Amino acid sequence: MRSAQLELEIPFYDLDPVNIVWHGNYAKYFERARCLLLEQFDYNYDQMRASGYLWPVVDLHVRYLKPLRFRQRVLVKATLKEWECRLKIDYLIVDAQSNERLTKGSSIQVAVDLATRELCLVSPRVLFEKLGLEYPS
Repeated sequence: MRSAQLELEIPFYDLDPVNIVWHGNYAKYFERARCLLLEQFDYNYDQMRASGYLWPVVDLHVRYLKPLRFRQRVLVKATLKEWECRLKIDYLIVDAQSNERLTKGSSIQVAVDLATRELCLVSPRVLFEKLGLEYPS
């Protein structure tokens, strides 16, 4: 299983008027963890574009279990769950001290050929190569 984790402290500018993290900022936290994950196998957004593919997010789910608060230290973990026909990444945010689950979610990205702008029904060979896996025949 491929995963990456980052630790962050919740900044003041991410809060909403009731002093908890505004719901839209969770996507930003997921994105930061996702980029760390993609870096692990050298296929972050620059490498994706250079390989001839775009990977737009087509689905994003967030389950808010407990609010994140100013200066709270959290761990954001991203785990690659699927790669054959799409990238499905699961996320988990926990309190850094207590390990209490605070938020979970997932995102789905699909490969789009940069030249034709057509959706790929199977992930391109380059992804399998980056993951060190055999391309399905």
